[in-house]
Amino acid sequence: MSITDSEDEIDAGDPDVEGPEDGGPDADGEPLSLTVAEGDRGERLDKLLAGGLDGLSRSRIRALIDQGRVSSLGATITDASMRVKPGQTFHIAVPEPEAAVPVPQDIPLAIAYEDDDLLVIDKAAGMVVHPAAGNADGTLVNALLWHCGDRLSGIGGVRRPGIVHRLDKDTSGLMVVAKNDLAHQALSAQFADRSLSRTYQAVVFGVPSPAKGEIEGNIGRSSSDRKKMAVVSGGKTALTRYRVLRTFGMAASVVECVLATGRTHQIRVHMTHVGHPLVGDPVYGSRRSGGQAGRGNVGGNAGGPMGGSAGNAKRCVVTEHVRGALVGFPRQALHAVALRFNHPRDARQMKFESELPLDIHALIESLESI
Repeated sequence: MSITDSEDEIDAGDPDVEGPEDGGPDADGEPLSLTVAEGDRGERLDKLLAGGLDGLSRSRIRALIDQGRVSSLGATITDASMRVKPGQTFHIAVPEPEAAVPVPQDIPLAIAYEDDDLLVIDKAAGMVVHPAAGNADGTLVNALLWHCGDRLSGIGGVRRPGIVHRLDKDTSGLMVVAKNDLAHQALSAQFADRSLSRTYQAVVFGVPSPAKGEIEGNIGRSSSDRKKMAVVSGGKTALTRYRVLRTFGMAASVVECVLATGRTHQIRVHMTHVGHPLVGDPVYGSRRSGGQAGRGNVGGNAGGPMGGSAGNAKRCVVTEHVRGALVGFPRQALHAVALRFNHPRDARQMKFESELPLDIHALIESLESI
């Protein structure tokens, strides 16, 4: 992980930056296990499991490993190519199958733009993007199927919306959705070549220093908790550009984040890693930040590479009202405020902006009393 002063250039990364929406993998089905025999010494893990478990292809095994569903001796396995040793036992948590066909549902949507090729949605906090175990309906996909109806010409021959990227269930803001194969392929290519730009605003604990810079650190599944992502040595390259927009003493700040790559939970993981977790984040920020706020002091630099140790960090005393607003905020304070891409039909540049939602506005108003 490194932090440097950033350039002014803004770009974007790959799709699926903010999934899976519920903070972790889908609910598990019946667990499977396999113990390595002497004759399998040195075999690749994915090949061994595919050959030893009925109904699971090698590509499916690799996907399960990427999802953090394979473990040994309590540790999550992240390398499909690892060479196995006799006596090792691997456990595979296979999720229950998802419903094959989402059903259209009449769910209100905030639509920022729509034409024959795409929609731009201003997603509300609390809405899951894809149907999955635990969220079989009531999702953005269900709502889009109802809203678009016969206007969906189909993705890959199936009449469905093309979800090019995702936002977490409790992250709000702008998303672009394709209506046909042309749009889906063109938008996906823009994610891949980083010509599509996504900008977020977050309320974080403390004040990042320097006020503008880059956070670079590979992201992968946490070895201690497969439902979480973490900065790890063997993860995927990840880069977040940030700048501080507002500060509230040393208690909290509003930070703009622009994604140069698109990894699962990237902003939440990177900001937590450098000592400035998002206010309200139940997965990555609750223990460090919430505990400090609950004692009446919020660290300006809560340890980590951005600012010394927690013991000598600057602190400020906050009122009961502010402390309640910080500790009681019910979701990660993260909103996708801007989206920029080239239209897949004629390459004209499309720009969209979204105001911060009422709950984040109210949080900021509470912080203004500091």
